[in-house]
Amino acid sequence: MTTTHSDHEGDERQSGNGPSLAVDEKIDFHHPFTPYDVQLQFMQTAYDVLETGDGQVGILESPTGTGKSLSLICAALTWLRNHKRSQYEATFSTVAEAMRCEPDWMVETALRRKREELSRKWEEREAQLEKMRQRERAMEERGRGAKRQRLGDTESSSGLRGKGTREVDEEAEFLIHDWDEAGGVAGDEDDPLSQLSRETRDLLEKVGLGFAKKSGLDEEGVVEDEIKIYYTSRTHSQLTQFIAELRRPAFPPSIPPALVSPNQAEEGDNKPDAEIVKQVPLSSRQKLCINPSVSRLGSLSAINDRCTELQQSKSNQKCSFMPNAENLKQTHQFRDTVLARLPDIEDMHRIGKQLQVCPYYASRTAIPGAEVITLPYPLLLQKSAREALGIKLEGNVVIIDEAHNIMDAVANVYAAEIRLSELRRARQMLGVYVRRFGKKLKGENRVMVAQVGKVVESLSEWLDGTLKVKGEQGIADTNTLLKSRGADQINLYKLIRYIQESKLAYKVESYVSHTEEQGDSSAPQTKTSSSSPVLHTLVSFLTALTNLSNEGRVFHEKLPFTPGTPPDIKLSYLLLSPTHAFSSIAASARAVILAGGTMSPFEDYKAHLFPTLPPSKITTLSCGHVIPASNLCVWTLASTRPATTAAGPSSTIQASNPADAFEFSFQRRSDRAMVRQLGLALLNMCAVVPDGVVVFFPSYGYLDEVVGIWQSPDPDSSSRGGETIWARLSAKKTVFRESKGGSSDEVLQSYSQAILSPPAEGAIKSTPRGALLLSVVGGKMSEGINFSDRLGRCVVIVGLPYPNINSPEWKARIEYIEATALSRAQAETNGAGPQAQAAAKQAARDFYENACMRAVNQSIGRAIRHQGDYAAIVLVDRRFGTERIRGKLPAWIRGGMVEGSEGRGLQGLMGALSGFFRGKRESVGAGGAGG
Repeated sequence: MTTTHSDHEGDERQSGNGPSLAVDEKIDFHHPFTPYDVQLQFMQTAYDVLETGDGQVGILESPTGTGKSLSLICAALTWLRNHKRSQYEATFSTVAEAMRCEPDWMVETALRRKREELSRKWEEREAQLEKMRQRERAMEERGRGAKRQRLGDTESSSGLRGKGTREVDEEAEFLIHDWDEAGGVAGDEDDPLSQLSRETRDLLEKVGLGFAKKSGLDEEGVVEDEIKIYYTSRTHSQLTQFIAELRRPAFPPSIPPALVSPNQAEEGDNKPDAEIVKQVPLSSRQKLCINPSVSRLGSLSAINDRCTELQQSKSNQKCSFMPNAENLKQTHQFRDTVLARLPDIEDMHRIGKQLQVCPYYASRTAIPGAEVITLPYPLLLQKSAREALGIKLEGNVVIIDEAHNIMDAVANVYAAEIRLSELRRARQMLGVYVRRFGKKLKGENRVMVAQVGKVVESLSEWLDGTLKVKGEQGIADTNTLLKSRGADQINLYKLIRYIQESKLAYKVESYVSHTEEQGDSSAPQTKTSSSSPVLHTLVSFLTALTNLSNEGRVFHEKLPFTPGTPPDIKLSYLLLSPTHAFSSIAASARAVILAGGTMSPFEDYKAHLFPTLPPSKITTLSCGHVIPASNLCVWTLASTRPATTAAGPSSTIQASNPADAFEFSFQRRSDRAMVRQLGLALLNMCAVVPDGVVVFFPSYGYLDEVVGIWQSPDPDSSSRGGETIWARLSAKKTVFRESKGGSSDEVLQSYSQAILSPPAEGAIKSTPRGALLLSVVGGKMSEGINFSDRLGRCVVIVGLPYPNINSPEWKARIEYIEATALSRAQAETNGAGPQAQAAAKQAARDFYENACMRAVNQSIGRAIRHQGDYAAIVLVDRRFGTERIRGKLPAWIRGGMVEGSEGRGLQGLMGALSGFFRGKRESVGAGGAGG
């Protein structure tokens, strides 16, 4: 395993036993700016991981504000273009090797022809894309032109081909088509497009959307299936930011300079020195659908079902935007425009509307010629989603950004839950549907619909019984969930496949919605709109039940009582380990890079995502920051008073009085005296820290408890007229507080205005300076929010936010990790001795502690967002002074830690903060005078 560490003070590099960083090779990464040392180190490490290949994994940490995304782009695209050029050269070597027995003139002729062929194809492709770029620029100059109108009013208004306004034919619209287990509804279940009609699939093959046939080049000249970089991040906004960054650097052509045609080389200035990156963003139908009759359905599952329903061969209406023989030209134009433009999702939707062709399906024609594919987490992490989109990871590169939450993301993709109220509504909806169509259901349909009803009844009875038992939550025995009504004899795999292929969920919910619109009194009087697709929810939960039993658990939890509604309870499925779900990615890709601003501690990623990889296959890097050392002050406030040093060689630091120590453990955190001391410490900090101070607490509940103590009269505050700590804080700074159900945007806007707005004329000196924001680790303010410059001059972390280890979910996680660690240790040592058991318990403790520290590190990362930024970070808890906890902080935080701060108390902190911010004021003043 290669482990590289760099602090923010210099260019020092340390490496383990893996491949070296090769820093002397001076690769030009084509960075649009002069990169910092830490950026060069990051790019070189990422490049080496990709070059090594063969399943190599890189876990790379670069603090927010160090240009991580741009560094990833420059490293990955530089490697890709170099790799492509080397492949071209390898092609010539292969030709020469195959003709080694032939005369030299024949070999030279063959090589020249090969060069001319490859050069011609590349130049024709680039010319074609340049033509599309010029066309797009011309359209932009004309205000993007008038929107292209399709012939026929019914098509433009509804997106459907077929009859115009008509009475709803209930049987044609809502009755399930004939289904049988062998053939399903539409064909081969292994085909990602099997839910479409045979005619539609044939047309998709023709326009390059089929996945069964592969050829070197299609008729329009786009290269088929070159090596690709799959880049994924958590949200569409993060992907949009990445694409904006992707437009900034310029990379040399993917073809060797020697292959440029003689005619083009003679033109001098026209010789290409850059080639635009070909990038395709992928997304769901919910983001890309341009058919108004489908996109208005709202929920993803309803849109998916309606879209595929419109492609069924028995459907009397078709979606007019689907790629077909009539719009083949527009489909190819869509593909070329996408490859020419570096579009984001909004651009894809706009281009599709302009050309009147479906972006969701037409985007697949651009995949073979793309170099970079951007997509959100769920489309990459779920194997079924990859197959549906035709994504092949074999031999390609996977880059996962914002990867600090990748294990949670995997768990969320496979999570599912269902409520008793939803099951009751599902039962009502099935009843309405069967009363209308029951006699028309034939053979297998009648049997399968009855089985769906049995499953709903069995789950309902189990939840109804559990609702009457004492206890708020617990682990459900999956063997008992389907025990009543004979549901345990039902083949769930077959039932799930039936619901998906027959579109039962969509048809039942659409019919019930239709009867409600018609004012039918027999329709359920509860909400049944597509925004709450209960039968789709049922399918998701049943799918979760079919996962490997040892890697997931089902929990039950009673929901808070709402006046006017019956008591409710839910079942939820939790994936305990991401190992199996992530293994298909790790085993397929040429290389995988996990990158993030706060990846520390690294151990969990190795143990739970790549448990079988040898150390030599994993490279880790923790970069320093781009700021100078003088811009960061990190302090551990372990107690209010200075500590004493114990005698002896260890010189351990101990609180002079244990009552003075800050320890916000579950056992001690309700100590009112300690909470008041925290308030007084914060009051002192607010007196010297300018502008914004952000404080992170372990939970919303504890924040409420602390505020309650601060707002209550202080028994020792008689000398101040009985003024509360809360009132004194409000006099120093305007105080804002994050609430669990409140709007974070409104709080953030008010907080920003209090700091950035100039003081009112005639404001008295006692007017609060800046603002204080009380937030929660893991809350809305702890991730994705930018507290740069004046918004975050000081970040305070109160306590260690350990999860509730007594919750059923965490009990199950700990038990699972202990069991898997024990079995692994037994396999290695051929026995179950005390050492193996101790190692298993330690693995569980590490996982628990690492979850806490990842959340802490993410909150700390809200400050220091660029090279000129500066801030103080105060860690309030004696446990932050231990080596075990400190070792799990990011390298740049450890590098900025004031040595011995945990023993110097509040007085030492105030001295350090005063000196730190005084120095900043003086440096700003000196800079202003000098300017």
